[in-house]
Amino acid sequence: MNSHTPETTGLSYRDAGVDIDAGDALVERIKPAVARTRRPEVLTGLGGFGALFALDLQRWREPLLVSGTDGVGTKLLLARQLERHDTVGVDLVAMCVNDILTCGAEPLFFLDYFATGRLRVEEAQAVIEGIAEGCRLAGCALIGGETAEMPGMYADGDYDLAGFAVGAVERSALLDGSRVRAGHRVLGLASSGPHSNGYSLIRKVVERVAATAGADPRHTLQQPLQGDQTLGEALLAPTTIYVKPVLALLQAGGIDGLAHITGGGLTENIVRVVPDGLGLDIDTGAWRRPAVFDWLQTQGGIADGEMLRTFNCGIGMVMLVPAADAGRVLALAQEQGLEGRDIGAVVARERGARVRYLP
Repeated sequence: MNSHTPETTGLSYRDAGVDIDAGDALVERIKPAVARTRRPEVLTGLGGFGALFALDLQRWREPLLVSGTDGVGTKLLLARQLERHDTVGVDLVAMCVNDILTCGAEPLFFLDYFATGRLRVEEAQAVIEGIAEGCRLAGCALIGGETAEMPGMYADGDYDLAGFAVGAVERSALLDGSRVRAGHRVLGLASSGPHSNGYSLIRKVVERVAATAGADPRHTLQQPLQGDQTLGEALLAPTTIYVKPVLALLQAGGIDGLAHITGGGLTENIVRVVPDGLGLDIDTGAWRRPAVFDWLQTQGGIADGEMLRTFNCGIGMVMLVPAADAGRVLALAQEQGLEGRDIGAVVARERGARVRYLP
């Protein structure tokens, strides 16, 4: 050793805040959950640099690949407050697969990205097992992912999620809204709650209520909302995954458009699949809102218009169908375990607001 070089203690990656052993332990723990999502087209397991998926060309004649990506947003902060991390993974999958479902696509595989300041193996395991459960519900394979431990980028205890879904649809079966006409009925499928949208406003309402009562927000979240359900449980209810039942409805025919009701609510999402020159008349009395939305509106003093363009207000997916098919499609939806309501109509509208809410 050079006599002029001071002796120092060698640093390791762990000293810098990254625990490789914890990452390896996490991979081993999640393997059983990932295995439950496997499809026969998957050619590789966890641990490779890339994941392989062989599209079955005996089944698909003229397939179009459909991709989608999303996150869970600030709902993660509520999960952290309540120390419950087993449902946000379902949310992550749902937000992606429900989006690609609107094209008529069957989700094939899913990848996740989990980023954190310090990897807490049990917490991360709960999240990823939730992702695997979401994939199982959607019928797609959890084919790979990435866990990134980034001290300095995220505070200790913080984490964020992103998801990526790929699906396929026959070109002849593609839903793009082009078949929607004036007179089509708007059929709404019930949501499980706010799903994964509007949580910055939700958290603001919770904080205001807590401050008014001089309480910790966690105490407010633990208060009863309806029956045995607490406010926190209602807000953490995982996003409904509509994939399997809606794919069955698509096979039965009659659906000319699908809209996933996410950020922007009913006001901004349905018109994304309605041709120009057409609008919507929505009857807000046609369905009953879950109690959590009434609580949010009352406690936050939120205007009706703001509710309808921020939250799904109890309708998580919309089907646009010819009037003659509406009753049959609703009956089939009920057979598939979905709660559906006829909530309005597609109408000719050249001027003014494209969405009109009826009293």
